Amino acid sequence: MRLLKFFTKDDGSASLEFITAGMLLLIPLVYLVVAVGALQGATLATEGAARQAARVYVESPDQSTAVKRAQQAIDFALADYGLNSKQADVTITCSASCLEPESLVSIGVGVKVVMPLVPAVLNLDQAAVVPVSSQASQVVSRFHGAR
Repeated sequence: MRLLKFFTKDDGSASLEFITAGMLLLIPLVYLVVAVGALQGATLATEGAARQAARVYVESPDQSTAVKRAQQAIDFALADYGLNSKQADVTITCSASCLEPESLVSIGVGVKVVMPLVPAVLNLDQAAVVPVSSQASQVVSRFHGAR
């Protein structure tokens, strides 16, 4: 009977243990969800920006209009996700002369995502950066310019 009394003695510390263990597990989990959400948003933004920029590029009548329209598409797509388009790295490559019929136009968009809640102490905010990039390609129609 003495052994049974030892195991049934409870001082009511379960709530304290629950709060302590909950905080130790919940705070990193919430941070992980926020960080993955930021990365997912940047991934969707760059993918959509590259795809739409490539589409409007191959439909443009001339080179200067194509670059202008592609930049507007990138600005719009990144702004939808709260990203600054001025910090985006944009590359445009063509298989032949750009806007020549049946040439392949590839547009790449890259951004650097700063992890949330990282302090600027000792340049930690510069070290906690994840690069995210996407590339999309479109073929110029063989009837381009024959209007």
